Amino acid sequence: MSTHAAARVAAPTRREQILREAARLFAERGFHGVGVDEIGAAVGISGPGLYRHFPGKDAMLAELLVGISERLLEGGRLRVTEDEARGDGSPEALLDALIEGHIDFALDDRPLITLHDRELDRLRDTDRKRVRRLQREYVEVWVGVVRALYPSLPENRARVTVHAVFGLLNSTPHLARPDALPGRAATAALLHRLARGAFAAAEPS
Repeated sequence: MSTHAAARVAAPTRREQILREAARLFAERGFHGVGVDEIGAAVGISGPGLYRHFPGKDAMLAELLVGISERLLEGGRLRVTEDEARGDGSPEALLDALIEGHIDFALDDRPLITLHDRELDRLRDTDRKRVRRLQREYVEVWVGVVRALYPSLPENRARVTVHAVFGLLNSTPHLARPDALPGRAATAALLHRLARGAFAAAEPS
């Protein structure tokens, strides 16, 4: 079983359960619209019991937004490392792997996209800067792979296109209700084709 598959099937810890429910509630009702007691009730513990895991809602929000930025960067770097270790990889296959990994995030962690859009400015300055730094590094992982596949694509144009593709993939919270999408596999395949099409369209003619 791969590292990614093992991570998906591992039972969530209580801390992870709290973060998942906090993300869902914050995305649905806004950070200030959710109390500690409500988060506790969602995971079956008292509100005060949450303080054994987190000092407060601000800490939950910071761990959610910093944590997902770290995981995206680590996942991107891992795919690059695995491709290099094989020795026979191709930039096209690696780009496909990066797209697939980001689509998994965009479909499975939709509340975190909403949180980032709405609540990033609520983080402490140090945490917000950390999120931005991690995101810049993640973009550069993609830029390197894209330019390996499309050598004639200037660096600044590749970077703009990566940001545009992220905007496309991260639109999932705004597409429709989850039950109104055409199914996870079909949605993932469509997003993948659109992303590849955007990169191909960016190549100078």
